[in-house]
Amino acid sequence: MPDFAVRRATVRKRLLIVFCLTVMITLVLIGRLAWIQIVCADELYEEAWEQWNHHVPVQTARGSIFDRHERLLAGNTTAKTVAALPPQIENPEEVAAALSSVLEKEEEEIFELITADRSAVYLKRKVDPQISEAVQEMAIPGIVFFDEAKRYYPGGNLASQLLGFVGMDQGWAGLEIYYEEYLSGYEGKLLYPADNRGRQVPHEFKQSLPPKQGYDLYLTVDETIQHIVEKQLDQVVADSAPTLALAVAVDPHSGAVLAAASRPDYNPDLYDDYDPERWSLAPFTAAFEPGSTFKVVTLAAAVEEGIYDPEEHFYCSGHVTISGRQINCWTADRGGHGDITFQEALGASCNPAFIELGRRIGAEKLLAYIEAFGYGQLTGIDYPGESTGLIFSPEALGPMELATTSFGQGIAVTPLQQAMAVAAMANGGYLYKPYLVEEIHDSEGNVILKREPELIRQVISTETSARLVELMESVILEGTGKTAAVEGYRVAGKTGTAEKVGPDNSYMSDQFVYSFIGVAPVEDPQIVLYVAVDGVTKGPRYGSYTSAPLFSRIIEDVMNYLQLPPSEPEVEEADEN
Repeated sequence: MPDFAVRRATVRKRLLIVFCLTVMITLVLIGRLAWIQIVCADELYEEAWEQWNHHVPVQTARGSIFDRHERLLAGNTTAKTVAALPPQIENPEEVAAALSSVLEKEEEEIFELITADRSAVYLKRKVDPQISEAVQEMAIPGIVFFDEAKRYYPGGNLASQLLGFVGMDQGWAGLEIYYEEYLSGYEGKLLYPADNRGRQVPHEFKQSLPPKQGYDLYLTVDETIQHIVEKQLDQVVADSAPTLALAVAVDPHSGAVLAAASRPDYNPDLYDDYDPERWSLAPFTAAFEPGSTFKVVTLAAAVEEGIYDPEEHFYCSGHVTISGRQINCWTADRGGHGDITFQEALGASCNPAFIELGRRIGAEKLLAYIEAFGYGQLTGIDYPGESTGLIFSPEALGPMELATTSFGQGIAVTPLQQAMAVAAMANGGYLYKPYLVEEIHDSEGNVILKREPELIRQVISTETSARLVELMESVILEGTGKTAAVEGYRVAGKTGTAEKVGPDNSYMSDQFVYSFIGVAPVEDPQIVLYVAVDGVTKGPRYGSYTSAPLFSRIIEDVMNYLQLPPSEPEVEEADEN
């Protein structure tokens, strides 16, 4: 009996131990399960999702670019991208050999891609339709296709340097890169279920997470004015074969850029076929000596300061000596202009007369006007790579530098700076910040950004502004700018012929930049246009044959396009100067 009681007690003790162990294990398991299902649920779910679902990235459609009248300048079309799911590729050597010739890639490169330790890889993106069709006909397991947006430019070369272009995934030049953050949108995904080896589970549902389209840009540029400008640039290229021809047109009352172009240019759909030097927009990125078009700055300062007297006489001997160095007038070979009034000196573009005006204004005051008009600094245009140009510092502006600056030599300005300065001279004296993008919309048409004209400062008085336009009109009617006249319209402007600096930093006697800056119509300026022709290699080498007529043809076409009523019944035809 005692033995039985002992054994019974032992059994009970063992059962209790087993029970306790069972309870403890159960509690541990319950705790572990609670930890997994409650505490770690989100993390494990994400890991499981990644194991079960693989994805191929789907690029978004970029936002479109429109002109000021909502005409498409840059849009999107659809192209097939060929991708591979490496875990599903069987016989990778055979697949690489089969795809090599069709995709125009080396077998080794394709083999490395389709055997990579990745769920999905690109083989070739945005291919031509015939390539995607040829690959699809092969019906290779693990080779998949999806649609991507591909950039296209309906105008071809039109505004190419302004718009820029897009590489495989992002903008690389022009507005395409400057507004990349707005245009690019967000990437989407093509999801598919897979087993533990990354192989797609057959007959399972594929899910597509659509990309978010980029925002649309609405420009200040007018496609028709842009076309007019580029057509006339092409004409001057055909007539004069220059190394560079450019033009920029702005609205003087807002700073809105209406058109900007240069030659040579390129086709953004085929950008790789062109020298990268063609990609930039010279009116914004190039800086060179302005020559006599800069005389309007000296004139503006002289009029505002009460120094300019049109009836005062001045004697031009053909040269002037400053600090022991001789500076010639363009009439030096015939003894100068002789006795002329300052009004005549303006029309004749007399260098010594403007040197005298510069001397009277003084270095400090003239430099203040130059800076107030925006020279030597960025205009702030929304375009990459803008140049600041180059003007003399106060310390460097000695008597010789003051003299040359007075008629536009020894400094460098951009065409855009020149256009904005003259716009201020024509609109009442107000300098505006130039801009290219008027509005930005999302894909639903909501306005994300709307830009208003931004006034920087008033540089000269309204009275001085009106007087300057009258004086610049006299250059067209009586002076060196006669071939810039436009029949039926009053226009004002200034010619420029700048000597180019050679490799040895000396001026070349046979190399010039011919330019013209002007406004139209005089009674109510609607457009400021700057044109320049550099490195003429064909035909007559005069500004009266190249830049001034180029200005005239553009303005005439623009006036007709805008349907502005004629200023006067007829403008007398001028002889070529």
